[in-house]
Amino acid sequence: MAVRVAVEDIPPLDLAVLRFGQGGTILLLVLILTSPEKLKVQPTDIPFLALLGAIFFSAFPLSFNTALQFTEASRGAAVIATLPAWSIILGRYFAGERLRRRQVAGVAVTIVGVGVAIGSASAGTGTGDALIGDTLMLVTAFLGALYGVLAKRALATYPPLTVTTYAMVIGTALLLPAALPGGLTGAEGLDGRGLQLVLGLGIFGGAIGFFLWTSALSRLSPTRVAVYMNFNPMVAALLGVLLLSEHADPVFFIGFVAVVAGVYLVNAVPPG
Repeated sequence: MAVRVAVEDIPPLDLAVLRFGQGGTILLLVLILTSPEKLKVQPTDIPFLALLGAIFFSAFPLSFNTALQFTEASRGAAVIATLPAWSIILGRYFAGERLRRRQVAGVAVTIVGVGVAIGSASAGTGTGDALIGDTLMLVTAFLGALYGVLAKRALATYPPLTVTTYAMVIGTALLLPAALPGGLTGAEGLDGRGLQLVLGLGIFGGAIGFFLWTSALSRLSPTRVAVYMNFNPMVAALLGVLLLSEHADPVFFIGFVAVVAGVYLVNAVPPG
C-alpha cells in the first residue's frame, strides 16, 4: 500500500533505487559491523548472486512499482496472489519440490480467497491501463516465485544475510545506470510524508522485510514461503480501503479466512 502511495510522486525506477539502495546499505553495514566474515563469497558465485539481484531487486520492484501506476492496489493484489501457483510450477521443475495434494489445495484456497476478498474492489476497473497493470503484476508474481526457487541454491552455501545483502546491493547497482542520468528527480520534491514513506519502505519494506523472506527460504520450501505472500494483498486491500478510499465488499472477511485456511493447509503438513 505504501508503494501505491509513493508511486504517485516518485517514478518507479527512482523508487526502486531509493528503497533498495537504503536496504542494501543497511544490510551491508550490519554485516561489516557484526559479521564481516559473512561478506566472503567465492568469486565464481558472484554471477549467480547477481542473477538473484537482477531478478528480485531490479526487475521485481520495477515491474511492481510500474504496475501500481496503472492499477489500484486491490486489483494488483489479486494478480500477485498467483505467486504461490508459479512457485509450485517452478519448484517442481527446477528445485524438485513435491507437494502433497493437501498443500496444492491450500495454495488454491489462498488464491481463491484473495480473489473473493477483493473481487468487488476490482470490479469496474478493467480499463486498458488496468490491463497493463495486471500484466506487469503477473510478471512480478513470476519473478518473485523464480527468486524463491533459485535462492535455495545460494542458501545451501551462504547464510540468508549474505545472500540478501549481495542480491540487494547488486540489484540496486544494476538499476543505477538507468536512474542516474535523470538524477533521481523524483526524490527532489518529497515532502515530509513522502520522505517517511521512502524511509519506511527502505528500512522495513527493504532491509528487514526481504531479509526475513530470504531467511524463511533457508528453512522452508519455496512454495511454503510463497503462500504467506497472500497475506500481503489482503493487508494491502484492507489498507487501501482504510487509507486510499478504495472500495471493498463485506465478503472481504470471508476471503481473509480462506487465505488463513490455505496457508494452514500448506504449512501444517510436515515436509517429506
